[in-house]
Amino acid sequence: MTLVMVAVFGVLLLLAFPVGYALVISSGAAVMTMGAVPTVIAVVKLFQPTQSFPLLAIPFFILSGALMMGGTLGRKLVAFAAALVGRYPGGLTQVTVVGSTIFGGVSGSAVAEASALGSMLIPWQKREGYPPAFGAAATASSSVIAGLIPPSIPLILFAAVSNASIASLFLAGIVPGLMLAAGFMLVCYVSGRLRHFPLLRSDGGLPGLLKATLTALPALLMPAFILVLLRFGIATPTEVSVVAVAYALVVSALIYRDLTVPRIYGALMATVVTTGVVMLVIAASNLVGYVLITEAIPNAVAEYAQTVLQERWLIILAMNLIMLVVGMFLDLPAAILLLGPTFVAVGGAIGLDPIQLGIMMAVNLSIGLFTPPIGTTLFISAAISREPIGAIVRELWPFYLVALTVLGLVSYVPAFILY
Repeated sequence: MTLVMVAVFGVLLLLAFPVGYALVISSGAAVMTMGAVPTVIAVVKLFQPTQSFPLLAIPFFILSGALMMGGTLGRKLVAFAAALVGRYPGGLTQVTVVGSTIFGGVSGSAVAEASALGSMLIPWQKREGYPPAFGAAATASSSVIAGLIPPSIPLILFAAVSNASIASLFLAGIVPGLMLAAGFMLVCYVSGRLRHFPLLRSDGGLPGLLKATLTALPALLMPAFILVLLRFGIATPTEVSVVAVAYALVVSALIYRDLTVPRIYGALMATVVTTGVVMLVIAASNLVGYVLITEAIPNAVAEYAQTVLQERWLIILAMNLIMLVVGMFLDLPAAILLLGPTFVAVGGAIGLDPIQLGIMMAVNLSIGLFTPPIGTTLFISAAISREPIGAIVRELWPFYLVALTVLGLVSYVPAFILY
């Protein structure tokens, strides 16, 4: 049954079917080979996960990010980042990293970040004389910080398959996200010095920075606002997501005064499309999970890992290698939902905290977003910069080193996560 599902899924991917459709068809084919099991089970399993209250947080967080990033606020955030780090070597690419970190606390989506920031910053970098491939590499890699900085959509999905606390995952993701940001900024700084990238003229010095900070303050406060509500149990993640939408509406309407009917319509359309894609994958992955659990695949894999690999560090290494390979071919949400149930079983068998496992998966599979052959943020950055994929990948190697170092730390030093 599982072999049928894997074979059909592989064939459909080779035929360039969208991942969600490929999952539905392959898992449905597997269910139909289960003789005694009625096929109505497939329909029930597809419908079941869409009724999850915690998953309501996904469309609301997407909507709040779309409302805040689509107007004046997005430009104010970029201006703040430029005032903060733009005057240093590699400053404009450091602006990309700082902007991604801040936008991550607003949108929770790496794809949204790559599109929004890339369209603003890559043309600017080209005009200033930066190598376009390096600017695209900085955008493709730093946009994945959104997978760790709250409100992270990948961490919400992991919570759905593992029953881990969303609030705990959000808190645990902050330090690794900041570690990625610091490492990527260091890469940009060193590259700027060694390759003599143009320096951005300082705009107003300290007074200019204070002014930029004040104008961007509503967006800068949003991640802190979310964390305070979650950390002190004031609201559930789903309730916080609704509050975030209200906050975005108030800020846009009363502070920046740029809230228009077309903007609201555009944000709603973007939210519907993105949520539809994510929910299709969630529904299909639940049916895949049913097939795997029926044949006890997660438990079998956990038992095999304990019997053959034995050592805890070796099992974690094997999990990371599997995720790195899978992340190169599957988008992050699909990979988390597919690998989550099996890896939760393996992690439980070796005493790996589910919060640590969730951060491991988020960091690991985020690397796949800027890794060929199917790196989403990589292709978005390439399309914006109009640079060949190969040229961008050659510029990405120091960013890969940073990401793999952070992955090693979160995998083997739990103190960075469990605090």
